[in-house]
Amino acid sequence: MNSNNDPNHAPLRDVAQSPEATARYLADVQRVLLDIGNNLETLAIETRVHLRKTHVEGDRWYHARLRAMPVEKALGNVLKNLNNLTEGLEKSAYKRRAHDEAVVNTARGRKEKELERQRKKSPQQIQAAPNPPQQGTQSQNSGYGGPTSIYDLGRESA
Repeated sequence: MNSNNDPNHAPLRDVAQSPEATARYLADVQRVLLDIGNNLETLAIETRVHLRKTHVEGDRWYHARLRAMPVEKALGNVLKNLNNLTEGLEKSAYKRRAHDEAVVNTARGRKEKELERQRKKSPQQIQAAPNPPQQGTQSQNSGYGGPTSIYDLGRESA
């Protein structure tokens, strides 16, 4: 069945299911927005020049600048929001890839924990303790008779 005829087909469903496709799509959107941003920057500069040159009879030198400030601020806010949007697109693509890696790592971690639990539940056979040393021979490293600190070494070496 063709996906174009499928009533449940959503165009971005395939994109959303793959981190690579999501990154490509977001990069395309970001590229378009950056192009729009360049055009908006040019528009803001041209608007600023035009509005600041527009004087009315009786104006002082700063009146045109004061009248232009709200328009300049509005365009500046649009550019700032556009830059934040493009940064958000980059971050979204990164988070999407990190999500898939986290899913894979979670599944792997759960398998490892389950294996560890199984190992703890059924421990291997306990090995018999080594034969105790003969009474006539003295063990060099029995664990209890050796020096316990560097200060005890002097007594042992004599």
